[in-house]
Amino acid sequence: MIEYEAVGRNVDEAIEKALSALGIRKDNAIAEVIEEPSQGILGLLGSKEAKVRVRPARQAGAYLADYLEKTITFMNIKGKIEIQEDDEKLEADIYGEDVGALIGRRGRTISELQYLLNVITRRQFSNLNKMVILDVENYREKREITLTQLARNVARKVNNEGHKQALEPMTPQERRIIHIALQDYTGVQTYSEGEEPYRKVVIAPC
Repeated sequence: MIEYEAVGRNVDEAIEKALSALGIRKDNAIAEVIEEPSQGILGLLGSKEAKVRVRPARQAGAYLADYLEKTITFMNIKGKIEIQEDDEKLEADIYGEDVGALIGRRGRTISELQYLLNVITRRQFSNLNKMVILDVENYREKREITLTQLARNVARKVNNEGHKQALEPMTPQERRIIHIALQDYTGVQTYSEGEEPYRKVVIAPC
């Protein structure tokens, strides 16, 4: 379990130091006072600082699962939440029969919710250096396969006809999939144009 010991002129100062070192908020922490401060003789000789031990009440994964559980309950959605964590990302996967509302049209809802999860999780755990990824019923994997196939089909058409073609507006993550899918494709180039949320990828001859 992650915990941190700190000292200060008083208990509150020691706790604040520990919270800063752990990168968590006070409302997500458990603090144990190891030593109370004492002033010593005449307030000088033999004085001792306060010493505390602080640990997170919940780890980031548990916090994320709890937040998502409250969110889907508020939306009257029944789903199972699974949390996976590695050195680079904190991933939340939601499964259920009626979770389509979490995806939204063209994946807008899932993208906006993922952005929100990154904001609120980092607000609670300021030293979190991992990206929070949200997936619903393996939507992202299925969408990546669909977009990769779309990119290749359109690239083939552009090569045959010699005219550029713009795809439908996509999220930044989806546009990145298109760019990566065609980065080594002979005879075409890709670039994005337009303003969010209508920004789109253009596939053109080169």
